[in-house]
Amino acid sequence: MTRRVVVVVRSLLLAALLALGLAPGTGHADPPVESAYSQPGPWQVTEHTAFTCCDSTGAAYDIWYPTDLGAKGFRHPIITWGDGTDAHPGQYAYLLRHFASWGFVVIATENAATGSGVDIAGAVDKLLSLAEDPGSVFHGNLDPDAVGAVGHSQGATGVLNAMAHSGGRITTAVPIELPIQLLCVFGVSCPDIRALTAGSVFFVNGAADTLISPSDQLLPAQAIGLESMRAFYDAVPAGIPKAWGTLVTPDHNDVQGQPDCSGAAWPCATGVHGYLGYPTAWLAAHLLGSADARQAFVRGSGEFLAPNPLWDNQCSTVGVS
Repeated sequence: MTRRVVVVVRSLLLAALLALGLAPGTGHADPPVESAYSQPGPWQVTEHTAFTCCDSTGAAYDIWYPTDLGAKGFRHPIITWGDGTDAHPGQYAYLLRHFASWGFVVIATENAATGSGVDIAGAVDKLLSLAEDPGSVFHGNLDPDAVGAVGHSQGATGVLNAMAHSGGRITTAVPIELPIQLLCVFGVSCPDIRALTAGSVFFVNGAADTLISPSDQLLPAQAIGLESMRAFYDAVPAGIPKAWGTLVTPDHNDVQGQPDCSGAAWPCATGVHGYLGYPTAWLAAHLLGSADARQAFVRGSGEFLAPNPLWDNQCSTVGVS
């Protein structure tokens, strides 16, 4: 399946949703881009725990990828994942499998202390080195110029640091439930927001997660530092496309849902569902070149910016192409 075929199939699906005003499998109107990307993509998925070794700490890598890698010449973008503190990639398997179903190859270190970003970035290098082997399933099937980083909590810090210090290799990041700067005093790495010089960022947090990543802060960042999602969003250097949205119901660990909270660590309110649609669309826009997905984030007119009972605080600087 070529990238062009994937985009055409997705565009036809979105056109049908726009015409009907329906989300797949429901009887009510929902935002069509979010609805479409909330569904599994067109690729079957293969996953392996401890697929290869090792990162800088000796931790193994887990991997999720389209089973029919490289079908009809398709070259797959890469997503490198960052775990939250003391978490394991398997706790995020539903989300990572979902990404892979849309054509991404997802690699995740089993390291649960990824805030520096070193091992998140290192996972990309590891995967690309494997792809140099003619006997590897990845040989000739990856797009080294389309690399994104997604992470949760400490891993959210890590993906921003990985992108900032990747020399341009990582071109987009999706930090989920980004920890506040105050936690740095306890030895947790801080996100080096102002070190970003290129790429794009989509911040996502849950409204119930008021301790580690609240949406707003009482005092300005100039006085107390970056202690909220709004402050982090505002601190992204000018010229770097960015978006931010707050899911209305989720708490800190909803992203671990499988898909509901029965497979997630505490606290979790509803599960992973809200983290599927727009994060996948963002990755499709920036790594697959999907015009319909990108349009959803365009400032002023994009679907993501419209009133939505599931989202709050939506904002974006993505321009009209």
